[in-house]
Amino acid sequence: MTLFKTLLTTSAIALIAASAQAKDVIRVAGNFATEHSSSLAMVKFEEELERLSNGEIDVNIFPAQQLGGAAENVQAVKIGAIELMWVGTAYLTRTVPELEVIGLPFQFPNRETAFAVVDGPVGLALDEKMAAEGMTSMGYMELGFRQLTNNVRPIVNIEDTEGLKIRLQPNETHLSTFRALGANPVAMDVKELYSALEQGVIDGQENPFAIINVAGYAEVQKYVSNTGHFFDFISVVSNKKWFDGLDADTQAMVRDAMDTAIAYQRTLAAEQDAAGLGQLVEKGMTYTEVSGELAAALREKTSGVAADTKSRLDPELVTLLDAEIAKLGM
Repeated sequence: MTLFKTLLTTSAIALIAASAQAKDVIRVAGNFATEHSSSLAMVKFEEELERLSNGEIDVNIFPAQQLGGAAENVQAVKIGAIELMWVGTAYLTRTVPELEVIGLPFQFPNRETAFAVVDGPVGLALDEKMAAEGMTSMGYMELGFRQLTNNVRPIVNIEDTEGLKIRLQPNETHLSTFRALGANPVAMDVKELYSALEQGVIDGQENPFAIINVAGYAEVQKYVSNTGHFFDFISVVSNKKWFDGLDADTQAMVRDAMDTAIAYQRTLAAEQDAAGLGQLVEKGMTYTEVSGELAAALREKTSGVAADTKSRLDPELVTLLDAEIAKLGM
């Protein structure tokens, strides 16, 4: 970000902070497009909380990077410049590395299993890790299975990923996964992605079908495949000091309204994802379905990444994750 843009973003946050009253104005920032399921869910949160509070709480939603990119939103919530954010969980892993435990390659067979893990003991343990960093977890929405796009060639064989310069979120496990596939991964904030693809600075990116669609990447990418290499979450997070300072009734209203919004988003996300691939093909992208043989080769080539990631994390958390996965029959 240029110095001017940094100052502009900082000034915008400072301006709304100066005009906000601590307990009856809640500012919520996100980097997702306004039509994405998560942004629509935040509108649902706004409506529900204002209804529950009889209009005593005013929620202001700032989607589509209006208050900066994902990394900037994380820092703004940590320091209390804004109260709440919704952000791809990968953007929190450099602050809370333990979150990498739910971002391992080919970890979840379906979305139901993924949510069973984060809604259970593993999620509670991760909440404690976030609290230690000054953030309160409000729950997890669906970002979804991540799929690979690029401008060089269709992904048909395991060799086709080699040498591709692919944008990834700033998550060490994700970066290691694509290094294992022979690609050249580049950590980049989403606010820079479209222009980097348009200018040919990078060859491709990976995101769920719905995001590829609503972000307009079909305009700057040729090939798409259903690699499904990660299932990704959206974390809804508040500044802990702010949330702890709310009275018990207000905390309960915020939690109830967010629970409603998250349930709404998960349903809508599944619908948007199901429709997303067809919309990308209609917009001119070439779709190549991953064969059973290629899927097996991708898993085999990245099999060491999960073990390496687990070796860096809290052993108790890893043991808990393994126990939950065994319980779910994965």
